Amino acid sequence: MTPTTYDKALELNLDPLVYGTFAEIGAGQETANCFFRASGSAGLVAKTISAYDMTMSDAIYGRTERYVSAARLESMLDHEYEILLERLAPKRGRESTFFSFCNTVRARGWKDQGECHGWLGLRFQMKPGDPPSDIILHVRLLDIRSTDQMDALGIAGVNLIHSAFRHRGHLKKFVESLLDNLSPGRVEVDLLKFTGHGYGFFDNRLCALQLVESGLTDATMFLPDGEVVQPAEALHGKPVLLLRGSFAPVMKVHLEMLEQARQGFGLSLDETDRFSAIELCEMSMQNLLHGRNVDPADFLDRADALQALGKTVLLSRCAEFHRITAFLHRYTKKPIGIVLSIGLLNELFKSKWSENLAGGLLESFGRLFKQGVTLYVFPWKNRRSGERVTAENFRAPDDCTHLYQHFIVNRRILGVPCTDEELLTSTARDVCKMIHAGESRWQQLVPEAAWTLACRVAQRMLS
Repeated sequence: MTPTTYDKALELNLDPLVYGTFAEIGAGQETANCFFRASGSAGLVAKTISAYDMTMSDAIYGRTERYVSAARLESMLDHEYEILLERLAPKRGRESTFFSFCNTVRARGWKDQGECHGWLGLRFQMKPGDPPSDIILHVRLLDIRSTDQMDALGIAGVNLIHSAFRHRGHLKKFVESLLDNLSPGRVEVDLLKFTGHGYGFFDNRLCALQLVESGLTDATMFLPDGEVVQPAEALHGKPVLLLRGSFAPVMKVHLEMLEQARQGFGLSLDETDRFSAIELCEMSMQNLLHGRNVDPADFLDRADALQALGKTVLLSRCAEFHRITAFLHRYTKKPIGIVLSIGLLNELFKSKWSENLAGGLLESFGRLFKQGVTLYVFPWKNRRSGERVTAENFRAPDDCTHLYQHFIVNRRILGVPCTDEELLTSTARDVCKMIHAGESRWQQLVPEAAWTLACRVAQRMLS
């Protein structure tokens, strides 16, 4: 049985080791309130504070450009934890495991239809006297009414604190406990990071993987240096060029696809947008599955290979193309280009991707192409016949011939060239077989920076 929010708060209130402070901005002191509603809150709560006025907030935590941001959360944690130790460590530092919980939130306001979200963070000791550890997460509040959002925020805050002290050694349990006692569709968690004492060698990309795998978010992303970032901050107001693939292994053909599509995509942008455009290499959970399970080491190898080539990685559970574009449109209204192979283009016409839509295939394409989406299609060569298939001579299913021509004429689907025909001769599976057979030709098809990782991927793919 999942413990209730009250049970979790009471358990922590009665734990003589756990003691700390609360600082909450933007949606009431809802997390602290959950502990006050349970008995024994004096055993846990040293102080609560809320500075709603910007001038008051700046006086306490310093000036900031954005009040609902990771930077503001960090300054709150710094200030509150420092005061906590300064005032209480001499008195009870030997027997208390100190923590400071902070959040800064934009909840639904009067006549407010904007994005409702917040940053939650916990700075805590694993045991008395330890250096601090940090857990930071970003949430999207999906309830319509502000009172419901405040309730959800309080529950999520209790879940975070409880998981930090009870489940930090088990990532899957930790992640899934974040939404305990919250019905589906109320809260999305799209970023989770562990830093500080005890997490020096922890890879936060595993948090990203677990958030998506457990269904807490549709997608997460991380930069070439491995830094996990919140999609809204990374994508806001930017044109996006996205390459979908399994990247098992990463091949030179992937780089060629991006390079050729980049040139065509750039022609549709003004100078400012060309400068700010972001390229994403996206892996879906479907492409990571081995049977019913995901191998975290395999995921990290593929991500490492992409990042070694300077690519930003998006991990999603959006198998359908219209779902991934809907995710991107949540954060940007700028043009979106999707780079794909002839094989994936053919997949778009299969009914399995639209069987849950009332409008079927037409609705699927309608959702895909709204708001400036363009498909950039890379050619394919039939190794048996030698035929070179491009976007222009691609044969759609008989009942979709005119629909496909409509997309071509209106430039929703554009072909991109391939400057090296050798790249069209082998698939990723062919490369894996070459590696297993000890054939050196695979090195001509894989970027050198990805050779080592390609060997590891190949070993798993054919094992």
